[in-house]
Amino acid sequence: MLNVVLFEPENAGNVGNIARTCAVVGASLHLIRPFGFHLHDTQFRRAGMDYLEGVTLLEHPDWLTFRSSISPEARLWGFTSKTERTFWEVSFSSGDYLIYGPESRGLPPWIKNQLEPITIPMPAGGRSLNLAVSVGIGLYEAVRQIQGAR
Repeated sequence: MLNVVLFEPENAGNVGNIARTCAVVGASLHLIRPFGFHLHDTQFRRAGMDYLEGVTLLEHPDWLTFRSSISPEARLWGFTSKTERTFWEVSFSSGDYLIYGPESRGLPPWIKNQLEPITIPMPAGGRSLNLAVSVGIGLYEAVRQIQGAR
């Protein structure tokens, strides 16, 4: 099973869409506090629809608690626009953690230092992609690689 990790997510609609994507792929969703919304938020519920009941959703009060809850050998991929290595250059495996930062600022350096940083190329330029779109792209590439290896 793959794991999507959102560090301090800010937008309820994005997180609802991400939860829905995780549900249909069979990935766990880890949310690391603080959030910029409440899980009972209407936008979160509307975006996640009835898929919210089918997602494994884990809440963590902070980064250190999250890290202590997973294996020290776990592979942590940090999606960031501030690296050259693309997500096409790595081999994803079941059990990997795909980690994304908050919408307004991305992953902080002190977390990126603990991860393998990778990026989604933007050939036409631009600073970033929407968080829900980025998670969908990264998650489906990981699924493609894992299922293609069977």
